[in-house]
Amino acid sequence: MKILVCLKQVPDTDDIKWTENNTIQREGVESIINPYDVYALEEALKLKRTIIDTEITALTMGPMQAVDMLKKAIALGCDNAVLISDKKFAGADTYATAKTISAAIKTKLPDFDMILCGQFAIDGDTAQTGPGIANQLDIPQVTFVKELNRCDTHCIYATRQLEEGLETVKVEFPALICMLKGYEEPSRITINGVKKAQNADIKIFSMEDIGLSAEQVGIKGSPTYVSRAFRPEHKREKCIFCEDCNSIVEKIKEFGGFDE
Repeated sequence: MKILVCLKQVPDTDDIKWTENNTIQREGVESIINPYDVYALEEALKLKRTIIDTEITALTMGPMQAVDMLKKAIALGCDNAVLISDKKFAGADTYATAKTISAAIKTKLPDFDMILCGQFAIDGDTAQTGPGIANQLDIPQVTFVKELNRCDTHCIYATRQLEEGLETVKVEFPALICMLKGYEEPSRITINGVKKAQNADIKIFSMEDIGLSAEQVGIKGSPTYVSRAFRPEHKREKCIFCEDCNSIVEKIKEFGGFDE
């Protein structure tokens, strides 16, 4: 079984900086693996522990500093890692990002059974990139998944979160799964994993390598236009719940509360 896990670097700070094009500045900023992607990776590792001959490839689009994140993924248990990196990718919206990642999968990683993504990215929260990749690849998708259950050679059963509860669905391969926070704690890096990561060969592909043009990627390939980006100001000086505290206390006493 061959699994692709899409990871994203997100800023490890509340002090987000913006570029002149109102996109998030990523180069030179301390980053972490997007938390939802961590749970996607954990589901892949769980499948690897139970299914013989499972191969996991971690995949990301980003600047060269993302190599460190991919090495961490290998240290956690991934077998391979791929970085899609080109300065022309800068400023991509979710549409251009999905197009770029799907192009890399089509040209460099076409032999897969399942793609795992996080449902959201904490620096954007749009939940669009995973479904966009599935759309570009023309494969089925299951979103808001809490857990992956029984897996056969040609399909997997996924439990997804709905407004009214949980639903278990069957999806045939190849397919894309978007994960919410799972039930299990993420795996920890081992010493052997660190040694493996140090010697890992991270494959790096540019725009030309995956067959795209400058008009299809980055800002030029992004139909979304951000007119302004800003941090909202918090002007409230007091808690609105405290305005009538005295009257609330008196009512509680009236009904026998607060022993004096």
